[in-house]
Amino acid sequence: MATEDPMVAALLREREGLVQRGLTDRVDQVDEQLRLRGAEPPAGEKTEPARPSSRSTPPKGRRARGTEAT
Repeated sequence: MATEDPMVAALLREREGLVQRGLTDRVDQVDEQLRLRGAEPPAGEKTEPARPSSRSTPPKGRRARGTEAT
């Protein structure tokens, strides 16, 4: 969807990122802002749940920066 309104264009880009990350409540908020500006949100795009990180904890055995072995 091409638009000359920079705010609508920014909202559409933001919405696309939110859809990819699965943030449905934020997508709804952006859709509301688009409607307030006279733009219709893209239809048919479903949000997908965000994929969990493959690593929930940092690797073991690594030292924090700035610390030296004694």
